[in-house]
Parts: sequence; structure tokens; C-alpha cells
Amino acid sequence: MSEINKLENKIIVSVQAEGNEPLNTSEHLLAISQSVINGGAGGLRLCGVKNINYIKKNVSVPVVGLTKLEPTPINWLDKVYITATMKDLKELLKIGIDFIAIDGTDRPREDSSTLKDQISLVKNEGKIVICDIATFEDGINACKLGADIISTTLSGYTKDTRYKINTGPDFNLLAELTEESLAPVIMEGRIWEPQDVKKAFEIGAYAVVIGTAITRPQVITKRFASMAPD
Repeated sequence: MSEINKLENKIIVSVQAEGNEPLNTSEHLLAISQSVINGGAGGLRLCGVKNINYIKKNVSVPVVGLTKLEPTPINWLDKVYITATMKDLKELLKIGIDFIAIDGTDRPREDSSTLKDQISLVKNEGKIVICDIATFEDGINACKLGADIISTTLSGYTKDTRYKINTGPDFNLLAELTEESLAPVIMEGRIWEPQDVKKAFEIGAYAVVIGTAITRPQVITKRFASMAPD
């Protein structure tokens, strides 16, 4: 079985925390990772070299690794903040993960590198590059540059797609990309309900990433608390 095939028809859980959140330690994130694996997760999407290196030694499922600029830039709609530089990529490659997620848009990067530069670096090391994209055009371009997998991660999180932020999962983008069949397509972004997962696979998703709906208890609780009377 190829490394890419290990993700086919899998639920990948994004286990991440930010800033001063109580769960933002490697130990806590490992506990969450082990819990979601026990629940059926077939892969993890993890952020930060320290956390990834700690967790991957203690799990047996595929790990998708990335870095993020901290703090998140004020102009994050215009700027690459996921695995933003060649230096970030090299640090991820050093710890030996097979799947690396990068921003697959044409927005400017911190170090003036290009998407082609980043894809080439990962592939030259024999690793699998997942391009997080926002639009159909992003996906086609990333595939032409050599992306192994594309993911709908950034739909709703760029200036041109911000209007989609409250519209639920971008199933239309998923359908457009899977119809082209240039590379496997991962569905990610605003997956809240089990029916979202079912629909994504029916459309043709290779795998589905779920994050906040599983691993961000403060956000999950807020959804319920908002229904309580004042």
C-alpha cells in the first residue's frame, strides 16, 4: 500500500490548539489524539514541530504535519500562514513525517518563496505534499505544480472566498475538483455533522478532515450554551 492510499476513505482529525488555550500542550494534544484514534480516526492533522514530533512517536496512524505563523497575522486573509516558509518545511522534513500540508494559494509567502519552490522541496525529499486551497483555480494550479493531494481547507479563509465562511462545507468546490480528477481531494472546512461526512464521501472526497467539531471543547460548548435561556 502506498503512503497516499493510507488516507483513502479515512476520517482525519485535526488536533490543534492555540495560544493560551488549556489544551495547548503536547501532552494534552497526545491524549486527544489517542482518544480520537480510539474513536475511529484514520489519521491526524497536527501543527507545530514540537507537538508533531512528540505525538507521532506515540501513534500508529498517518500524520499530516504543518506549521502556522504565531500569532496569526492581522492580515491573514491576504497572507500565507500555514507552513509559510522554506525554513518551516525543512524543519518538518527533519522530523520524518510523510505528509506535509502547505498553503496552496498564490498569496505572498513570508520568505518570498513560491508554491512551486515549496512543492519541489517536499517532493525532492520523497514526501507527500498536501496543498490547502481556497478555489478551483488554486486546486488546478497546485496539481499542475505537482501537488500529490489537494484539500479544501482554505475555502472561506481568503479574501476572495470570505463570503463562504458561514455557508457550511464547500461541497460545490469539492465536486468541481473531484470531477477534474487531477489528484485526490480531501474535504476540510466547517464539517460539523456526521451527514456532512457522508455527503463528502458521496461526492468523491478521498478523505475528510474534521477539527473544531471534535477537538475544540470551548467552541463545541459555546454552540450548546447559545441555546440556553439568558
